[in-house]
Amino acid sequence: MRYLRVSPQKARLVLDLIKGRKVEEARNTLLYTKKRVAAPIGKLLQSALDNANFLSAEKNLDVDIDNLYVKSAIANDGPRMKRIRPAPQGRAYRYQRRIAHIELVLADRGNGASQSATAGSTAPAPAKRRFATAKKSAGGGKKKKAVAR
Repeated sequence: MRYLRVSPQKARLVLDLIKGRKVEEARNTLLYTKKRVAAPIGKLLQSALDNANFLSAEKNLDVDIDNLYVKSAIANDGPRMKRIRPAPQGRAYRYQRRIAHIELVLADRGNGASQSATAGSTAPAPAKRRFATAKKSAGGGKKKKAVAR
């Protein structure tokens, strides 16, 4: 789901509730959550479930719908809308309206080689940085700082 008009921080609060849960349990959790973002995330979960059902029925992939669980649920930042609010004495205060991109991945828990059905953006995750560990030198007693590569 892209360009959802909610703060990514608020979306992460709801996504953390359903990570790692079975699909039926996640749907019930979203149904009774009192956050406004729970309804669009519920629609996204249903879309991912329909995608998995399509893969098992039409594409003849071995996906067991009953064993699906929420493998990952991510809310990333989208573009921010800059707005101006009137302030006293003719001034203007700037504020930002945040937008979220939400990605939801379902996987089959039963098989060793898990098939996954995704709903959301298909952009690859950013590469993780690797840091060199600082070694204590024998002389001088000073520690070296970690260097990012």
